[in-house]
Amino acid sequence: MATIAQTVEQDHAPPHHAMFLVIPYLRVYEVLTVSLVCTSLRDAVNNDVLPWLCIIIETPLNFRLTDETLLKITSKANGRIQKFALMNCINITDQGLQRVIEQNPFIKELHIPACTSITPEGVLKAVETLCQRNNCLTTLSINGIYNLQKEHLDILTSKLRENISLQNMQMQQQPIYYHNRGSVSAFECQENHRIIDLEICPKCSEVMMVYDCPKVDCKNKECSGCIFCIPRCENCGECVGSEEPEECACGDILCLECWLKVPKCSCCNKPYCKQHTNWWCTSSDSSLMCRVCEENSHGYTYTDEL
Repeated sequence: MATIAQTVEQDHAPPHHAMFLVIPYLRVYEVLTVSLVCTSLRDAVNNDVLPWLCIIIETPLNFRLTDETLLKITSKANGRIQKFALMNCINITDQGLQRVIEQNPFIKELHIPACTSITPEGVLKAVETLCQRNNCLTTLSINGIYNLQKEHLDILTSKLRENISLQNMQMQQQPIYYHNRGSVSAFECQENHRIIDLEICPKCSEVMMVYDCPKVDCKNKECSGCIFCIPRCENCGECVGSEEPEECACGDILCLECWLKVPKCSCCNKPYCKQHTNWWCTSSDSSLMCRVCEENSHGYTYTDEL
């Protein structure tokens, strides 16, 4: 982006027309970055509604986003947002969510996983607002919202079922796999066709995400359950069942098949799962070391440095 800005500034010429064509396909933080390049791109971003019909807030914006900045971003859609996803936006509150909902009554898909400052009451109010106006809300993702009870789930499910056709109701039992949880692509590609992502775990009867096993020939016929009831491989999502799970250096677990495929620490022979591959350190002989072994080799910890 900096190179583009320098080129435009030096040549005093408008950006290539291809730049305007790709804007609707960029992620939110990329669109905002493009708008800072030059006046032409800024006007294109601000005046075109198309890039804002589907708003998915993710890293690196999610931890810095506040209610006020969220309202500024969503206002660019002029009330026409159809798909709205806040991925782990811990600073967004009930009030911030409600203001966006009230200004965008045509939201069909609402995804707010791990938005820990939003309460069950805030979710209920948002869903009620959307259902009362245009009855267009068909999909809701709320995994990670604290203190959700069976009563909340029953009310939310009841309101959502009123908004969907019989055809969509038949799509709601599509499986959810543990290794795909929180994936942005699941929202973009509509892989998750459930009306709501939470349900009652058949093992512990709590309101949780209930995961299925992606292994076709799984020997455990009753492997559907929450992560606390059924241990699952971090990389492939399969249930580890009665076999001994292989522990990673990050504390997660892998099945034996995945454990054999990934690189290991040269000292403790433990791998990192796919979620923590950026935690690898390199020893003096260029071999991989986990953080714990790297700390021990120097006689200090990362906590000591902080």
